[in-house]
Parts: sequence; structure tokens; C-alpha cells
Amino acid sequence: MWNNNLQIVMIGIVMGAGASLSACNSSTQDNTAEIATEQTTAEDPVQTSPAPSADMDGAVAEQGVPVSYDVSSWNSDAVNSVSINEVDQIKSTFGKVITTDENSLDYASNPATKYRFMDTDAPYLDLIDSKKYLELGWYYANPTDSDEEKKFSQAHAQKSYQLARQLMGDDGEKVLAEMLNGQVIKNQTVGGQKIELAKCEFYSCMLVLNKSGEQQATDS
Repeated sequence: MWNNNLQIVMIGIVMGAGASLSACNSSTQDNTAEIATEQTTAEDPVQTSPAPSADMDGAVAEQGVPVSYDVSSWNSDAVNSVSINEVDQIKSTFGKVITTDENSLDYASNPATKYRFMDTDAPYLDLIDSKKYLELGWYYANPTDSDEEKKFSQAHAQKSYQLARQLMGDDGEKVLAEMLNGQVIKNQTVGGQKIELAKCEFYSCMLVLNKSGEQQATDS
């Protein structure tokens, strides 16, 4: 009887040990599967969408048609010359003065008077007069501007071309052509006028004449 009981006890122990071992094996397999899954996930490359082509700053460059300035085809008839100090005659070349600012500044930050020949919301055309300088300034259209803005830019350039010829003779035509072609003129005497600066860039054209240059040319 005792042997039977002993056998039953031994069978129970063996069965319990087997169940425990089976549970351990199952737990080990689960852990191994989890580790394998984690490793696979970590090793998988991250899929990313290709970035669209763009400029360095992320902006897409606009395209446009540059403004054409055919200076050689503009009116080259004889003009009445004017002195750099004859401001009223110079203003009449540009047209009707819309606004006058007597508290403006010239090229070198000296007190000056600015005459504006366009409305505030239109591409500007200005004449700035001081004791030392006479400055012509107008809107220089960008290729992406509207057709209307480009027409204004061309019209302003033609008026400046006329005035340059009145002030510098035929050499004035050359000055405007070089400006509109992207050339910069500094400290040169042309047609009896001393050009302090002449250039067209960044939406702006400016022709700055030093009044002392004309006086010296007249004296000579």
C-alpha cells in the first residue's frame, strides 16, 4: 500500500516537474520571439518620401520675360539742351508733378526736394534736387512683373533718356543704354556732366549728377 502511495507521489512529482519545464520552455520561446521582433523592427530602414526639388531656401524660382529696352529705336531728334540747374524745364520733361516733398534727402543725405510724377500706388518716377546733386530715379521692372508694370518701366526710361540727351547731348543716349544694359557708371564726366552714379538694378534705376561738374565744364 505504501509502495502504491509512493508510486502515486513519484508520478505526481514527475508530472509536476514536466509541466513546470514545459511552462519554462514556452516562456523562453515567447521571449525569443519578442527579441527577434524588436531586432527586426530596429534593423528595418525608415522609409521616407523623396523631397521635391527646390531652391536652397525651399522657394521655387519664378520665370518671366525680361523687359526690352531698344534705346536705338527711340526718338533721336534734336532736343533743346538744358542746364542742370534749370529745374522747372527739367520737370516739364517728366510731365506733371503729382507730389512735392521739400523735406527729402539727396543721394548723399543732404536736404533736397523730391518731385514725384506718379501716383503713390504706381511704379515711381522721381526727380530729386539739392544744392549739390540732381538725381533721376524710376522703377526698373523685374521679368516677373505684370505687363502694365513693364510698360511703365519702359515709359519712365524713355523720359529719362530724353532728359539725359537734354543734359548731355548725344552722350546721354549712350549713358542710358549702358545703364539699362546692366552697366554701372561712377565718377565720370560725360557730355559736360559729372556722373556720380548711374545704374539699374534691384527694381530701381538712378542717375545721379554732381552739379559742380557742369560748372567746371562750363568754365573750361
